[in-house]
Amino acid sequence: MAFAANAQTIDEALLKKAQEIHNEVITIDTHNDINVNNFTAQKNYTQNLETQVNLPKMEKGGIDVTWLIVYTGQEELNAAGYKNAHDNAMSKFEAIHRLVKEIAPNQIGLATTSEEVRDLVSQGKKVAMIGVENGYPIGTDINNVEKFYDLGARYMSLSHNGHSQLCDSNTGEAGDDWLHGGLSELGKEVVKEMNRLGMMIDISHPSKESMRQMIELSQAPLIASHSSARGLCDHSRNLDDEQLQWLKENGGVIQTVAFDSYLNTQKHNAYDAAVNKVYTEVGEKVGFKLLPWAEVRQLDEKKREAYYDDFRRVRKLAQPKIQKVKEKVPPVDVTDFVDHVDYLVEKIGIDHVGISSDFDGGGGIEGWSDASQSLNVTLELLKRGYTREEIAKLWGENLLRVLDEVQAVAQRL
Repeated sequence: MAFAANAQTIDEALLKKAQEIHNEVITIDTHNDINVNNFTAQKNYTQNLETQVNLPKMEKGGIDVTWLIVYTGQEELNAAGYKNAHDNAMSKFEAIHRLVKEIAPNQIGLATTSEEVRDLVSQGKKVAMIGVENGYPIGTDINNVEKFYDLGARYMSLSHNGHSQLCDSNTGEAGDDWLHGGLSELGKEVVKEMNRLGMMIDISHPSKESMRQMIELSQAPLIASHSSARGLCDHSRNLDDEQLQWLKENGGVIQTVAFDSYLNTQKHNAYDAAVNKVYTEVGEKVGFKLLPWAEVRQLDEKKREAYYDDFRRVRKLAQPKIQKVKEKVPPVDVTDFVDHVDYLVEKIGIDHVGISSDFDGGGGIEGWSDASQSLNVTLELLKRGYTREEIAKLWGENLLRVLDEVQAVAQRL
């Protein structure tokens, strides 16, 4: 009994220390997707919506900074596709500006520099920053890079799932099928333009060869806004040891991502199969048919939203059964996530590793399923012997350092 009580005391002491550190350091999550429907007067982030990120969940989880993502999917590489994507991107920029200017200006502000981040945090406000996922909406007009920069974008990836007009995507690896052999000529110009402006280049979706060429060309450090270690999980979205070495030499940072299939594919697949069985059974009773992810992505936006609404209801109904599934088939959790942090720190050093969730874009794991549970990450880091200073670096200081360096390069240029 004495040992059990002692263990509990240690846990309580550890939890108290984790809370202190978590409250003191600046916590930055570099990748959170958004839906413009959640940025209206009636329905928005001041409410505890079912989204994984919103102001109440950030408050509860002690998250200071959320990078809200202007994401556009990949269509044909033609004028019509670029126009659709540009319109979509603009609607997301507008939504984020609406949040900080009209919906909740007293609670959250937009930051574009590390100084603005620190200033807003010192005022007790939450911070929004903007990342662009996929350079596709730039089209063929390089002036759009500056347009996005002026709207607050401080990082951008040049492709997503599919080769863009700017560079090859990691998705080409599956069939060894490439469009440019790395960067296109326009892509090379965009890299230079991003350096000139002071916008971080995000290599989380481009191909390995694209990344190699970006590093060769860029005068500033790069980031991977939401990727993990390929040495632990063989997924083309993760960075292999050679890529990690490039990133270290470049002075950049990889933001480890809490996305189950990029952390432990085997564990994810086993758990996924088990829960999908439950969702199918529960869905049948209420007239809902579970669709494969690829099919969901093919739906038009209205149908996709309706599908997600129905799916959320089924997920709620299935909760008691899912808890039983977890006892037999463990899901990917915070320990798997921090295994990647450990691996990355060991490979390239504490100064080049950060934290991201990909919430509301497929991310979320057991123990860190939304922003309200963010303390669990700090707790696990503390359990593994990371110091307060190291935890501060992982949660945000490394990312802010890179942002400073990228902006210093821009001033020099």
